[in-house]
Amino acid sequence: MDKPVGQWLSNLRRPGALAEHPEWEAALQAVDEDWNPQWPAGWQRHYAALRELVRDEEGPAEVLPGFTVHGMDIGKWLAKQRKPEVWAALADGQRERLEAVGVVPLAPEPEAPARPSTAAGSAFERGIAALAQYKGREGRLTVPRGHVEALEDGTEVKLGVWIMNQKSRRAKLTTDKLTALAALGLNWARA
Repeated sequence: MDKPVGQWLSNLRRPGALAEHPEWEAALQAVDEDWNPQWPAGWQRHYAALRELVRDEEGPAEVLPGFTVHGMDIGKWLAKQRKPEVWAALADGQRERLEAVGVVPLAPEPEAPARPSTAAGSAFERGIAALAQYKGREGRLTVPRGHVEALEDGTEVKLGVWIMNQKSRRAKLTTDKLTALAALGLNWARA
């Protein structure tokens, strides 16, 4: 019939557009209960395409990224919906619809265990260890600001930045810390 049905529906979705035509709303509801969803219409279009794709499938259907319907990448959209953080952000109705067609969220990624550091416990102690290692290897204490020193246990210390931070905090450093810095040869740390 060559009519702009999509634009017409978009106009009818505006708040109050059907206030004077409740029969139109009932007719649209009879055609599709989700004609005016609480969530974005784009999400509903992707879902409707997915629903049609898997309608005749036995068991969960696999729709891979790159599978398109009417120019929409349904596989990519589906992969995104299954991510735990996206799934949790969906409205209850959205999750119910996805579950009705056999879609379930992916299991959350297990958190990587924190790598225990065998280097000295505090950041200051790691900095001292890194500075001593650098001085032993290079024979000097002039460290470029961007230099990162890797300790034997794999811990990395942004040594150039660490030294600048210690120098800027000199007035607040304890006597023990100033003594440790001075012992390595940093003249500005001497009392």
